[in-house]
Amino acid sequence: MSANDYIKFLTQQFVMYTNVPKNQRKEQKQMKKENKQPFMSTWFGIMPFALKMLIKRK
Repeated sequence: MSANDYIKFLTQQFVMYTNVPKNQRKEQKQMKKENKQPFMSTWFGIMPFALKMLIKRK
């Protein structure tokens, strides 16, 4: 990929971003934030969750 292609791609993405109304961008950001996985499972997998459940059960 040449530098010209990369700049063209970035320009297209920027134009698409600016064409979306501000309130719709905020809604999309909020939806993305709500659907995000918890920090522990994202970084460390299922093991912290399993340990937490084991400790809570006792």
